Amino acid sequence: MKKVIAVIFVLGLLLSPPSTMLSQQKGFGAGIILGEPTGFSLKGWLNETNAIDAGVAWSFGSPASFHVHADYLWHNYDVIKSTEILPLYYGFGARLKAGENGEDTRFGIRAVIGLDYIFRNAPVDLFLEVAPIVDIAPKTELSGNGGIGARFWFR
Repeated sequence: MKKVIAVIFVLGLLLSPPSTMLSQQKGFGAGIILGEPTGFSLKGWLNETNAIDAGVAWSFGSPASFHVHADYLWHNYDVIKSTEILPLYYGFGARLKAGENGEDTRFGIRAVIGLDYIFRNAPVDLFLEVAPIVDIAPKTELSGNGGIGARFWFR
């Protein structure tokens, strides 16, 4: 009986559609983001529609700076009608930017909107996002981030 159950379990895994086995709508992903700033991207799903993402990156402008952000995201799968998995995502979070020699250090609130392409047959996603920022310390100022990226998904 144990052998029959094991065979059924293995056949179920092997015959499952790849999208079920490799879905990027759960778990944890790590990758890169290219743009302003450029660096590492992390994302963890909380459920099928909500996730937390973070970035650790560098801005190569003048002055160069180190950048850390974290956002709470909502994903909407109904905006773009397609056979592909293309959720529009939006959310808010915070950003800390530390300039060279302590110059241009800022803390701000981010609003983010983006598009995610979730591959059906590979543990990878691609994304494009923009994030207007309202810096609140040391002074109020508007700025923004944007980039494209890719993440590998771990189980």
